[in-house]
Amino acid sequence: MYKIDKIDQEIVNMLMEDGRMRAAEIARRLGNKSERAVRYRIDRMLDNDVIRLSAIVNPKGLGLSVVADVLLEVESDSILEVAKKLVDYENISYVACSIGETDISVQVLAADTSEVYRFVTEVIGKIPGVRKTATSIVPLVLKDVFQWRIPSSLANENLNDD
Repeated sequence: MYKIDKIDQEIVNMLMEDGRMRAAEIARRLGNKSERAVRYRIDRMLDNDVIRLSAIVNPKGLGLSVVADVLLEVESDSILEVAKKLVDYENISYVACSIGETDISVQVLAADTSEVYRFVTEVIGKIPGVRKTATSIVPLVLKDVFQWRIPSSLANENLNDD
């Protein structure tokens, strides 16, 4: 397991603000690290799969303004098979198997609520093994997964000296 320190945490936070921020700018903002040291830390976090750098699509910018969470109850011997089928749909942004009252949870992106309704009833509901669905329209997201930050409790004091 990779041990993160406060400097790594600050670097990650800056990259979350702007994923194209150059190492030189990060070093300047840190004030006490060289560009080379920052680049080394970023490469090390990438190599250890602590961070990934990629573009994040804004579905609303593409006209997909309705988000729906759909919880599925599935026959026990079909859970993984159904989940793998759901991964292939372009309008599903999230698929996870869960433990509890429901077996699979997905997030559907759509242009309007009637599109969500059609997709849930005519596509998801007809997948063999699906017993029941429960759909919730999400009108407001206050924090999304790509906004999650490294908890301060995980960042040690300057562990990764350069």
